[in-house]
Amino acid sequence: MSTAISPTAYNYKVVRQFAIMTVVWGILGMGLGVFIASQLVWPELNFDLPWTTFGRLRPLHTNLVIFAFGGCALFATSYYVVQRTCQTRLISDGLAAFTFWGWQAVIIGAIITLPMGFTTTKEYAELEWPLAILLAIVWVTYGIVFFGTIVKRKTKHIYVGNWFYGAFIVVTAMLHIVNHASLPVSFFKSYSAYSGATDAMIQWWYGHNAVGFFLTTGFLGMMYYFVPKQAERPIYSYRLSIVHFWALITLYIWAGPHHLHYTALPDWAQSLGMAMSIVLLAPSWGGMINGMMTLSGAWHKLRTDPILRFLVVSLAFYGMSTFEGPMMAIKTVNSLSHYTDWTIGHVHAGALGWVAMISIGALYHMIPKLYGRAQMHSTSLINTHFWLATIGTVLYIASMWVNGITQGLMWRAINDDGTLTYSFVEALQASHPGFIVRAIGGAFFASGMLFMAYNVWRTVRASNSVEAEAAAKIAVVGAH
Repeated sequence: MSTAISPTAYNYKVVRQFAIMTVVWGILGMGLGVFIASQLVWPELNFDLPWTTFGRLRPLHTNLVIFAFGGCALFATSYYVVQRTCQTRLISDGLAAFTFWGWQAVIIGAIITLPMGFTTTKEYAELEWPLAILLAIVWVTYGIVFFGTIVKRKTKHIYVGNWFYGAFIVVTAMLHIVNHASLPVSFFKSYSAYSGATDAMIQWWYGHNAVGFFLTTGFLGMMYYFVPKQAERPIYSYRLSIVHFWALITLYIWAGPHHLHYTALPDWAQSLGMAMSIVLLAPSWGGMINGMMTLSGAWHKLRTDPILRFLVVSLAFYGMSTFEGPMMAIKTVNSLSHYTDWTIGHVHAGALGWVAMISIGALYHMIPKLYGRAQMHSTSLINTHFWLATIGTVLYIASMWVNGITQGLMWRAINDDGTLTYSFVEALQASHPGFIVRAIGGAFFASGMLFMAYNVWRTVRASNSVEAEAAAKIAVVGAH
């Protein structure tokens, strides 16, 4: 029996803000990525200035793409999904607005401080203590808004996508607060509370789980909502989604030591990280298969629906990169791949192929609904964007695979007398063609974001404020 629930006005304003900023930060972050990739081809692009060197701009690129682009996509979709699946408005418009403006303030802080050289030097955790504290406050507020909305839900059931979003919020807070424990000595300088191998272990417990929870678990929440909605099919197996959730969050947290093979970290910790990374293949592929099989009976839609194509191809890249990761965690493979461009290729298979493409698909699904439109301004522009993104990703990761294996083999080659066969400069020269292809692939991907920005701008311009607000007032019919 179905009963009508009273009309509910969802808070779409904050979702719109985060959605638009996802596109803006995507262009800036990916554009900067193309620029620093070009610096490795043409070193003159460093301009002999301290704040435009690769070493200063590279952490800004990672922060812009992970936390600005990826973070805004997660805020936008989680606020959208939690309201729609719980059939209730966000618990506090004021706190939601604070998370938006606070998050943008953290990003602006990164844009100012990182090129100036203010950094903790910890990968993906470079922001110095004042910004780290602001980030923590914003994040805790985000948790209050998200879980508070779930508490006041009008549905009895908590949809599985919200479990993934919830786990990503809780674990990211824990990782950030523990890894950023430090002793400030000035406004822009602090020293880690940990030392030596302990500091390295905690950093990569954080670093890998920033990938595992921020860049995987949160985006799986996105997958579990937007793939079924765009395909207009129920999720393939709800039981598998629950097994996927608990297996993923139980195993992922142990995988960090695989970043520290052949270092001062105790051998048992390295081996534990390797073993857990290999086991992690099972839940990762369980989730990928669950998403893919949701298209059973709907595969024909891929011919005409480029949004669905974005979502499905992102799952293919997710499956590929979550096979590649456990393989690279095996010590014998890692002895070849460690410190090479293969690692860079693996990261971007996940970042471009999985994270960016599922975010883009989710935005194309969401934006017309947020602005009271039937669809995006141009389907052909979405199609163009899809091919630019796909070709760009393939060029990027293939060039980095070739470079990485070349570098690993050249670094390991020794003469009969035990001396190195190749100098580091020779390995660098051999990598040069790959650097060129990588820059071209990145340029393809970044140019796709410009098509997206135009498409979004035309879609938003075609709406009016009355239609946009009407889109948030929906009479929900719930099954009881």
